[in-house]
Amino acid sequence: MFDPSPPPPEDGCPFCEISASFPPYDPQSPPPTVTAANRSAPAPATFVVLSTPDIVAFLDIMPLSAGHLLVCPRSHRPKLTDATPAEARALGEQVRMLSAAVARATGVHDWNVVQNNGAAAAQVVPHLHYHIIPRPEIRAAGKLSSSFTMFGRGQREELDDDEGEALAAAVRKSVAEILKEDSELTKFKAKL
Repeated sequence: MFDPSPPPPEDGCPFCEISASFPPYDPQSPPPTVTAANRSAPAPATFVVLSTPDIVAFLDIMPLSAGHLLVCPRSHRPKLTDATPAEARALGEQVRMLSAAVARATGVHDWNVVQNNGAAAAQVVPHLHYHIIPRPEIRAAGKLSSSFTMFGRGQREELDDDEGEALAAAVRKSVAEILKEDSELTKFKAKL
């Protein structure tokens, strides 16, 4: 198949490394933990929440909030316009489902979906990816002077490994539940 995208940068693409290190699994029956298939696993630690033949999703290592996910195609695609139509459809389908899974796993039911194209648009890693960013309600918690970090402004902290593993497991469990619910709903609608 013809691949319209340029190859990954010579110094390597961290998202291509993640894609190559974590093989697909059945998201309806996820493993309790997801480990790299090779010994040279990406550093820092990667917490995969979805790994299909076309898409890989994982927790951001510098999250804006708990549950901040990155969703990207396995193939190196620098920008959204470099994705094939099939990849774009798969990304849209998974962003919808992962948004629901993150909301369920974190209990935060408001979120942003962000996708940047190019350095001038704040894209740091030149590999197409969507951010799913839970937006906890800070005003209701009495934090009237707090602000929410967005688009690279403010403080971000590294993801704690133990918290990352527990959160990734919770999201994988939610993914399996949502996929089952979606399947049952599709079967029900087919009977109507």
